[in-house]
Amino acid sequence: MTRTAIITGSTSGIGLGIAEAFAAQGFNIMLNGFGDADEIEATRARLDESSTGEVGYHGADMTKPDEIEHLVRQTEARFGAVDILVNNAGIQHVSPVEDFPVNKWDAIIAINMSSAFHTIRAALPGMKERGFGRIINIASAHGLVASPFKSAYVTAKHGVVGLTKTVALEAAEHGVTVNAVCPGYVLTPLVEGQVADTAKARGITEEEVKNDVMLKAQPTKEFVTVEQLGALCVFLSTEAAASITGASLPVDGGWVAQ
Repeated sequence: MTRTAIITGSTSGIGLGIAEAFAAQGFNIMLNGFGDADEIEATRARLDESSTGEVGYHGADMTKPDEIEHLVRQTEARFGAVDILVNNAGIQHVSPVEDFPVNKWDAIIAINMSSAFHTIRAALPGMKERGFGRIINIASAHGLVASPFKSAYVTAKHGVVGLTKTVALEAAEHGVTVNAVCPGYVLTPLVEGQVADTAKARGITEEEVKNDVMLKAQPTKEFVTVEQLGALCVFLSTEAAASITGASLPVDGGWVAQ
């Protein structure tokens, strides 16, 4: 039986890396995210060609609960079920809290945290009914520890970790596991933008941000890769991971061990 995975925010960055890992294992995949329509279609076609499963795309806006519901229902209609849900969609803004734009706060909370609640609410009943499900929330090391100038992001990611624990307890007797993957710094387009914003906020160069701020936090002095995160998500989707639930799994080069 071919399993089906929804991966939100999967048209670039970490989400795309996770989608590539699932495609390599032959899962059906529903991509989601923003971007140029031709580029998204090229990505979908490339993954579809590389996988024994089928790859679709749904452009749900993760700030809109009705569109999130439609994403889940369309995936069920096309593939018959949602077996794996990877909540990855996220945005970032770096600013001192007293200057933090209210609209940016609202958007980050909606996309990084509330969207996970809406996808889970829609997908969990079917998982419980079938007696199998894997919910993987891409949180962050910032779901476990804080950094300055990221009040909304840190708040949202801490919320994702709390949501993970709660749903894990509710779903534990139904064959459904719920875990949070907590990456350290991954050099994605989102983080590249964060480098520039942090350099401006701290009055230092972008190279200093990478070496003296980001990699200073990671004892390995290496960025996490999307391939590493994809491999972990695939493992969490297997029967071998059936007893791992409610966990927050750091993939951060030792950051939160300090």
